[in-house]
Amino acid sequence: MKIISSIEELRDHLSGQLRTAFVPTMGNLHEGHLSLMRLAKKHGDPVVASIFVNRLQFGPNEDFDKYPRTFQADVEKLEKEGVYILFAPTEKDLYPEPQEFRVRPPDDLGNILEGEFRPGFFTGVTTVVLKLFSCVQPKVAVFGKKDYQQLMIIRNMSKQFALPTEIIAADTYRADDGLALSSRNMYLSAAERAEAPALYQTLHEVAQEVRSGHLDMFALERQAMEKLHARQWNPDYVSIRKRDNLQPPSAGDLAQGAQLVVLAAAKLGGTRLIDNLEI
Repeated sequence: MKIISSIEELRDHLSGQLRTAFVPTMGNLHEGHLSLMRLAKKHGDPVVASIFVNRLQFGPNEDFDKYPRTFQADVEKLEKEGVYILFAPTEKDLYPEPQEFRVRPPDDLGNILEGEFRPGFFTGVTTVVLKLFSCVQPKVAVFGKKDYQQLMIIRNMSKQFALPTEIIAADTYRADDGLALSSRNMYLSAAERAEAPALYQTLHEVAQEVRSGHLDMFALERQAMEKLHARQWNPDYVSIRKRDNLQPPSAGDLAQGAQLVVLAAAKLGGTRLIDNLEI
């Protein structure tokens, strides 16, 4: 596996490649990330992964400085998966001058749910992803469904900018008890780790209520939030949305059988977890 930090060197190595598959990451790789690499192999060749902790998507009170960085262990994992190139730019490589041009998602998609609680987050994400796409110029790129809103935003961005990159969605990789794998899970204490699967269980309960014909979305969301509060969680939201645009479903949408997804974000101790479940 070649480890490259320079954009110019990366482009030289990928010159003439028409089927590059790309998986962008912020490192601290776990089995969920590795499953994305395996899916990328099925859709293209060579496989390029990136590791870059993107300062633009962290708020002023978020965990940029303490975000786990495990570069050598990540390299060993990627080598075992047969990744061809690891693009690991420094901030100076990727942002040699202040990144004053930004990509801002539309408010009705970028400022709801995660965007409401993490202002500017998706502008940081779309800006770095567009720049990484420019560097790698992939035929396909793989993103996980755990970050459901992010996946939709990147997919819409690629479509509206007519990027020659197909966005592949990967199912959320979970531990045996249902907890979605995340680099931030390492912040959980032993007791919190034992409690953490309750978030996914709550999503299942909401989904079951909807499937059973309970269509008062607001009541279901409120009840789910109350259950999490009772278990000592601090939820930001539990929200039932339409899959196609993440807007709340109307009575007409429900009558016509709109495809739904329930999304949640909640703090357990000092760790903020997100998850979702398609209904």
